[in-house]
Amino acid sequence: MRKILAFALIATIIACSASRQLPAVRVDESWKVKLLPPSPQQEGGDPAAGFDYLIYGSYIGSGIPYDFYKNKMSNQPDTVLRRGGLNANVAYAATVFEAPNGVQVVNGNCFTCHAGRINGEVVPGLGNSFSDYRNNLTPMSRLMRLGVGLQYKKTDKEWQAFEDFSNYFREMAPYIQTNQPGANPAFRLAEACMNHRNPADLTYRKEPNYEMPAYTVATDVPPLWNVKKKNALYYNGIGRGDFTKLLFQASVLGIPDSAAARQAIIQFKDVLAWLKELQPPPYPGPVDRPLAAKGESLFNEHCSNCHGAYGEEERYPNKLVSLAVVKTDPLYANYAQNSGIVDWYNSSWFAQTEPRSYFEPELGYVAPPLDGIWASAPYLHNGSVPTVEALLNSASRPTYWSRSGRSDDYNHQELGWNYAPLAEPKGEWAFDTTLPGYSNKGHYFGDKLPQEERRAVIEYLKTL
Repeated sequence: MRKILAFALIATIIACSASRQLPAVRVDESWKVKLLPPSPQQEGGDPAAGFDYLIYGSYIGSGIPYDFYKNKMSNQPDTVLRRGGLNANVAYAATVFEAPNGVQVVNGNCFTCHAGRINGEVVPGLGNSFSDYRNNLTPMSRLMRLGVGLQYKKTDKEWQAFEDFSNYFREMAPYIQTNQPGANPAFRLAEACMNHRNPADLTYRKEPNYEMPAYTVATDVPPLWNVKKKNALYYNGIGRGDFTKLLFQASVLGIPDSAAARQAIIQFKDVLAWLKELQPPPYPGPVDRPLAAKGESLFNEHCSNCHGAYGEEERYPNKLVSLAVVKTDPLYANYAQNSGIVDWYNSSWFAQTEPRSYFEPELGYVAPPLDGIWASAPYLHNGSVPTVEALLNSASRPTYWSRSGRSDDYNHQELGWNYAPLAEPKGEWAFDTTLPGYSNKGHYFGDKLPQEERRAVIEYLKTL
């Protein structure tokens, strides 16, 4: 009896602890679909300059001194972007740049998350579904700070160029550890860094601005080539207003203050111009054209109302679909509703200076454009569904599944990753849809189609 009571007590403690980590999940049934209105965007940028800034620019603001990095940390040549100068000596997802005080530093760039592998090639703009944040980065943050501290004095310019990044890396490290492979904690990274920034001038403050839940909610990374069609950013449409500031948010990992942010944001007009020209990679395999033509008619009848029409008369409706309608995992949308980042952002430099961006959370998800959908597996906002076939046939979705982790291990018939259903979530690339935030339920709209019609729709999607 004592053992039973003890077990019950432990279970109660665990359950209460879990409930404190996660927001109460709500579904608002008072609306079904909302149209996201457009906002004025900056025009006239230079696409080539935008791409150049993404791969060479100083928008992160601070980082690891390059002299320390090249001697103490692993060096990989840039075989993807094939950059010149010092950047020839670092991997494509990192950039060597000059900090405001003139010191050369290294930090990640946008392609850490926004360059993915498909068919053995790295595609800039494709979400990186092979990232793995399951390790706790707190020990790394401490070792990095210790190592740089041993080599440089606090009065040295190298330490001063490193300190801002070190502070924010230390603050965000405990909050971005995920429990799923491939899941990306970008929202949590921004939330943790903004939690220690003065909203008015973005300078570091040791005391937090709001409470951070312990549980890490992460998502799949959407492709950047869809930005040009959108009136709001992020899966839940929370990002409104000026896109240059919304796209700039990774800079909170190291930008010193709002003065440096004002200088860096100027180039994001060019970055936005590059995104507007960015196209998805064409499907590399053969397409059954008669079957695709049949699929186009079925798509326009059943899917285009939310996901848009393609071809000569292209349109995209920018619809936000209620959780009550789409029925996919509600945790991410609810999390954003409850996070202190919303009030912080809307009172901060981002929202209170021109051009203005702001957060407007909703209990729903945006029906995304489907350009290049063949390349952007896995599917749903949380990456819980491995193929388009499983997305259109909910009965076939596995509770636990694994993939090989190879970018050439692709299923052209089902359109997505080759995967193996599992009896339990074991293995390096095992996905567990029973974990909070990662349910594979919802989006049942394809279930009503017969199998042959689903095959036709899939064939058509290869052409987008």
